[in-house]
Amino acid sequence: MSAVSLRSEIAHKRPESVLIVVYTVTGQTLLLKRTRPVFWQSITGSLKWPDESPPDAACRELKEETGIKALSGWRNWQHTYTFPILPEYRHRYAPGVSDNKEHLFSLELSEPCQPVLSDAEHSSSLWLPIEDAITKVWSWSNRDALERVVAAITATD
Repeated sequence: MSAVSLRSEIAHKRPESVLIVVYTVTGQTLLLKRTRPVFWQSITGSLKWPDESPPDAACRELKEETGIKALSGWRNWQHTYTFPILPEYRHRYAPGVSDNKEHLFSLELSEPCQPVLSDAEHSSSLWLPIEDAITKVWSWSNRDALERVVAAITATD
């Protein structure tokens, strides 16, 4: 990749992100309430240019959005979602980019913890049963991710 090409890409957001479902062994999950627009979600965030890997992005986003630093308990689901970028956000991406690819990760904790939120992005947090979170989150990919996690927990019981 040339330096000119890299500078052009860095000026735009990378159309690739991570979704991290944080949950406990008792089936509680952590949701964050976004400030703008207002909705509930699991931890999400974009990969950085030029070559941040999805696992590295998941660890970084978890720490940035919650203050949680975890060395174990991770699962890379090797699953991605592709969805259209909402028209009001397309200006953040290079011309012609219309879809985002989202990588699914989860993190199992032994018990709920109090996250330290980034005030710029989130106004509050909530631990609740995964089944309840499925009906509370905004995006279809977040609902599907929560359903996958609850199915995996149920299968191991």
